[in-house]
Amino acid sequence: MKGKGTTAALLACALMLGACDKGEDEAAARAAAEARARAFAASEKPWRDERVAELTAPEGWTSVVGLHWIERGSHYAGTAGSNGIRMAKGPEHFGMLDLGADGHVRFVPDKGTAFTLDGAPLTGAVVLKSDADEGGPNKIGFDDGKGVATIIKRGDRFALRVKHGDAEARAHFAGIQYWPGGPEWKVTGRFVPHPAGTTLPIVNIVNMVEQVANPGAVEFTHAGKTHRLELLDQGEPTLFLVFADRTSGHGSYPAGRYLDLARPAANQQITIDFNRAENPPCAFTAFATCPLPPVANRLDLAVEAGERVYAKH
Repeated sequence: MKGKGTTAALLACALMLGACDKGEDEAAARAAAEARARAFAASEKPWRDERVAELTAPEGWTSVVGLHWIERGSHYAGTAGSNGIRMAKGPEHFGMLDLGADGHVRFVPDKGTAFTLDGAPLTGAVVLKSDADEGGPNKIGFDDGKGVATIIKRGDRFALRVKHGDAEARAHFAGIQYWPGGPEWKVTGRFVPHPAGTTLPIVNIVNMVEQVANPGAVEFTHAGKTHRLELLDQGEPTLFLVFADRTSGHGSYPAGRYLDLARPAANQQITIDFNRAENPPCAFTAFATCPLPPVANRLDLAVEAGERVYAKH
């Protein structure tokens, strides 16, 4: 009986030592994973800091306080209740906007208010360029430069977009949270070109549809599975990718996220860094016209990298 008891004791001790060793191994693995995560976050910090600086700049997306669609004819704008276009911030009487049959917006500034046009004093009526015109829109400055108004064009419609340095969303910016991500979410894809002139119908968040240049798709592999995403060309130096994935509405912004990608190299390769996946402007302001992911860009993949859904205060 004594021998059996000794054997049992030795066995129990061995099991306890094994459990201790296992626990130490698991703790070491967790510590190593946490160290890798900290190192990765540190490597991403410069880009993340720049992203926040852009969002919270005086004319960043958190400064947008209004998007006012302009119907044909003349409309007075300002913060006073008597105006047809009621602005959230700015002078009581901003001036008159007139959308003509020729598709041009004419602005007649209020005589009692100081304005600038593209940085120079504005004293009389002017026809405004929109963001669809070469060189971009004219900027109407007011409130000593804290306010900026521009004309945007979406489809065949025009709107007055208003930004202000004192915007509540800017003053109470809540910061950005990120998925863990990691080097494994930076993948090399293969560019698959489409015939010249190919377009893709893209619906935006205000339910407008635009045909956008679709030069090709990118195919990539993650965790042994191949995925394909359609690319858009908006006339920028980079190509544009708007996608949804299994985290959309489950930790990521429900309407998808955005990526700017370098155009394909000579060998038709494209780098996709999902760690840089951004929330669209609509996550930060109700006054944006964000394009939504086409059906082809709804990934059957949980992209646990890049920006998480913006948590407003």
